[in-house]
Amino acid sequence: MGVRFCTDGNLILIVVEDSEEEIRLKQKQQQQKKEKNIKERIKAAKKIQAWWRGTLVRQTLLHAALRAWIIQCWWRLTMDRLRQKKRRAALISYAHTERAVVKLQSLVRMWRIHWRYCQVLNAIYIIQYHWQCHNCQTCALLRGHCVVTATHLQFHIEIINP
Repeated sequence: MGVRFCTDGNLILIVVEDSEEEIRLKQKQQQQKKEKNIKERIKAAKKIQAWWRGTLVRQTLLHAALRAWIIQCWWRLTMDRLRQKKRRAALISYAHTERAVVKLQSLVRMWRIHWRYCQVLNAIYIIQYHWQCHNCQTCALLRGHCVVTATHLQFHIEIINP
């Protein structure tokens, strides 16, 4: 910094000039302030950009998770309906099989009872035939009694003499 004095009559003019070195130093300080300000602004801009990118990523992940959840719910519902159809088909098949088994058992029981009845009837016919052919002094009457149970057919014959 240099000082100059100029006198022009009654007026004294003092001019203070900075040296070139001081000017360069001030310019350098100003440049550093500008660079620091620019760096701070860039840092702030990066923070804002990072926040915005994070927000977009979180939003995208949220949408993806919601879509995945919707697909999973749909898939569970579809599988549940399929299981119900299979369960219903198995139940219907079981009911048809049981009905057929019961019908078959009923037919077999009926056939066995009919067969036993036919045996007893044949025995009665044989007894009646022999009784008619048998020539006896007194005539007797035959009285029969039949009892049918689930497993047996009982037939009692009584010979009654008058």
